[in-house]
Order: sequence, then structure tokens, then C-alpha cells
Amino acid sequence: HVQLVESGGASVQTGGSLRLSCAFSGNTRNTHCMGWFRQAPGKEREAVAATGGGSTYYADSVKGRLTISRDNAKNTLYLQMKSLKPEDTAVYYCAADRSGYCVSYDYWGQGTQVTVS
Repeated sequence: HVQLVESGGASVQTGGSLRLSCAFSGNTRNTHCMGWFRQAPGKEREAVAATGGGSTYYADSVKGRLTISRDNAKNTLYLQMKSLKPEDTAVYYCAADRSGYCVSYDYWGQGTQVTVS
């Protein structure tokens, strides 16, 4: 099993920056792919970014503004966010996919709120 704990969410102004962190623990061999998702009120959860198997994925809406990275020494996944827009407001979740294909995620964090106004 893998435990994921997000942090770093906050309220920021349009154009501001944030860095989200996701500390992972447990059977970290089951974190071949890790990703960030978000869910805004009244909307479905959407994939934001993922990293695994030497590849990185970004949703079109965040390309050039959000950067996903992973520090295996610290067992932490990051999402650096810049040039934030009101439409980035959502609860952000990190997730881990043990297969490494970044398709079906097995483990989820509890989420951290990002509000842009």
C-alpha cells in the first residue's frame, strides 16, 4: 500500500505562484507513475500532469505554467504552478499508478485546495 499526503494549497491572486507537494510513503515500489489531478466545484476530476517511465504528461490547459517533478530521495512529488488563473481553482490530488503506464491510478491523497482570485 502507498500513502499520499498533499500540502501547499492556498489562496493566491491571479498571476501568482504556488508549489504543491505530495509526500508518499509505504510501498514506494508501487509508484512507477505519479500524477496530479484536480477537481473544481461542479466539474469532473481532470488529469493535470503525470510523470513515469521517463515520460511527462501535461494537460493542454496547463502547459507552460505547471511543472511536475519528483524527488525520490525525499519521497516527494511536486507541482510548481505559475501564472495562475481563476480557472485553476480546484482541489488538487496526487495519485500513484503501480503499473507505470499512467492510466489507472491505485492510490490517492486527500487533496489540497487551491483558490485563485
